[in-house]
Amino acid sequence: MNRPAGSAQPQLRRQLGLFDAVVIGLGSMIGAGIFAALAPAAGAAGSGLLPGLALAAVVAYANATSSARLAARYPQSGGTYVYGRERLGEFWGYLAGWAFVVGKTASCAAMALTVGGYVWPGQAHAVAVAAVVALTAVNYVGVQKSAWLTRGIVVVVLAVLAAVVVAALGSEGADAARLEIGTDASAHGVLQAAGLLFFAFAGYARIATLGEEVRDPARTIPRAVPLALGLTLVVYALVAVAVLAVLGPERLAAAAAPLSEAVRAAGADGLVPVVRAGAAVAALGSLLALILGVSRTAFAMARDRHLPHVLAAVHPRYRVPHRAELAVGAVVAVAAASADLRGAIGFSSFGVLAYYAVANASAWTLTRAEGRPPRVVPALGLAGCLALAAALPLASVLSGAAVLAVGAAAYGLRRAATS
Repeated sequence: MNRPAGSAQPQLRRQLGLFDAVVIGLGSMIGAGIFAALAPAAGAAGSGLLPGLALAAVVAYANATSSARLAARYPQSGGTYVYGRERLGEFWGYLAGWAFVVGKTASCAAMALTVGGYVWPGQAHAVAVAAVVALTAVNYVGVQKSAWLTRGIVVVVLAVLAAVVVAALGSEGADAARLEIGTDASAHGVLQAAGLLFFAFAGYARIATLGEEVRDPARTIPRAVPLALGLTLVVYALVAVAVLAVLGPERLAAAAAPLSEAVRAAGADGLVPVVRAGAAVAALGSLLALILGVSRTAFAMARDRHLPHVLAAVHPRYRVPHRAELAVGAVVAVAAASADLRGAIGFSSFGVLAYYAVANASAWTLTRAEGRPPRVVPALGLAGCLALAAALPLASVLSGAAVLAVGAAAYGLRRAATS
């Protein structure tokens, strides 16, 4: 989209360094996904869970590399919404933004419900709404305060996951034979598991969507994204191996709370309350970062009038998109009051994979002078996104495709009304 010369746009404050950017990425990825996504992924892949995790990691790496190069080139709030608009045209940027906002709103609801399910199962929806309200208030008073809170959450969650890994692998019940790939694993099952596990990896986008608030973005973002992703991959691999070693794929697939079940099977019953508390804290960390990312994309779309322009305001004191944050918080609170947790994971994965497909297509158009990654990276990322999205459960594919179609129709109607 061409902007009038000299036109003034609301700007955010650049205050995040490399460490804060990495922590925000870690807070997005090392969150409730690892506590919730292993069971449905094991149900899809069986003993092929670890290959599914590896495949999700490969696609995530390609997406992260493409996103980092684009974010360095376009250090603005909005992420792939901006990249698609600048590299492929206004429609593709809009469609990416639409997929992100809708898909990640479902993710926000899923994370809020995870908090409720672990803190007070009998009142999960009420606790979920309260969590959304509280974290929206934290984001409202400034991204730097959000980064400090995320830093504390990451430390707690990493400590809990380390305790799970040590307890599981150090127990007499751990058996390396449970890691072997059996005849129950199929190519489609591995693909579907990778698509479901991608839900837990997608947090590195939060670094890119905060590009307008990062200091020296051309240098910081390309370093922060692979650092955060690499650390997350190590943690996830250790946790998956530990849980599989004590539970096996069948028992893991049937577990409502797989990490709690793993420490119980390892004979460490005293750790179960700690794991439950860690899951709640992890979900809070993911929810905090998700609200940050969705509100920034909504802010960028509102600046371009693809969403109500009133959402494009920046708070005069805190320098955050406060109206977009309040609007996102309100929508998520409503969704958290009625959403289904497992259905939200598949729906969110479809939307996020569509979002990254546009990111990889955008990265393909970069020139060498613009910092283009090797051509194989965006090609692999695009093919991987499309394959994983198609392999998701049918209900997720149909609902996700319907939402994209509604977004495309709304764009067409808007263009027709303004032409």
